[in-house]
Amino acid sequence: MTTARSRRFLAHLYQDGPHNPFPGIKALERRLGHSLPYQYGSNEGLDMPHRELSGALGSALAGLSRSYSDADAWQLRQQLAVHLSISMESLLVDAGADSLLALAIRATVTVGERVVTSAGTYPTLAYFARAQGAEVIEVPYSEAFADAANDGQLAPDLAALAAAAHEHDARIVYLANPDNPSGHLHTDAAVRTLRDALPEHCSLLLDEAYHDFRDDAATADSAPMTATFRLRTFSKAYGLAGLRLGFMIADPADIALLMKVRIHYAVSAPALAAGELLLSHPDEAAAHVTSVIEVRERLAAHLRSFGGEVLPSATNFICVRLKSAEQAAQVQQLLLSEGVLINRPPHPALGHILRISTLEDSLVPGRLTHLEHAIQETPSA
Repeated sequence: MTTARSRRFLAHLYQDGPHNPFPGIKALERRLGHSLPYQYGSNEGLDMPHRELSGALGSALAGLSRSYSDADAWQLRQQLAVHLSISMESLLVDAGADSLLALAIRATVTVGERVVTSAGTYPTLAYFARAQGAEVIEVPYSEAFADAANDGQLAPDLAALAAAAHEHDARIVYLANPDNPSGHLHTDAAVRTLRDALPEHCSLLLDEAYHDFRDDAATADSAPMTATFRLRTFSKAYGLAGLRLGFMIADPADIALLMKVRIHYAVSAPALAAGELLLSHPDEAAAHVTSVIEVRERLAAHLRSFGGEVLPSATNFICVRLKSAEQAAQVQQLLLSEGVLINRPPHPALGHILRISTLEDSLVPGRLTHLEHAIQETPSA
């Protein structure tokens, strides 16, 4: 019998149903084994001429826009399964990593229960958890400053996350790996050790949005992990942030429960088509990742040449650590006044760092002058 303490999902999800009342045309065609060219059952605007949309954005987009998408994301999941060497049943596609975060929280945490995260990591997790009525327990980062012998570090503290999960009887532990905003990468072995150290009823919410920028991305582990939701996205390496497309890797039994609370048509037909197309032509994304990493290293070297402390990064951004939150805020405001947007985490624990996306444009001479000056004016530790 599943008890309140031993369960990982909300109790009602272990019962039969609910079942999607509108599985969609694609699912029905797969079930019947033939196409349905005469579609009068979904009340879509299939005869909308879309002259304006076709003229501005193209007939292909206009055609995709008329019909509901494939709620099962069948084709994309097939391609991902081959790409990652895992089963289709281990995959769930949704409208970006944020939707997947919300889905995991919605299915596992109820009012008054606890979620453990790092103080200053990707803040949307805490936003969703608090909206669900959960209490968010924050664990400080492990922080070390560079010296003659060692690089600096700003990393989620895995042992502290596990300890907090036990102390607070947590339902979810959140880890971004590579981390946002520090860029730190924990090894797969370290993540598995964290997973094994969590309470039985606690799930690991493993945000791998920046997975593609790991040096070992091609060989890194992508298999489902016990009681773990692995989240990935098409927003970064594939450049589809505006279309909202992401996927989860998890145990098939967990995927089946999550499907009971998933919004069926959250992923648009154009988003699915774009994902399918890019997975069919992987060389473009691979070349983009290579280019981003090359720019990342050039930008890091450039700022280090001024004396800046640039933390190691396995992402498409770099993290610069300044001496104080006040200095970081001043630099950010000076850059904003010139139309240059960089990120300063809103959490007070990480107010002293600045995060910069590694775009080629960031290397234009003069683009980051205020940051360069601030680094030069900062006294050595």
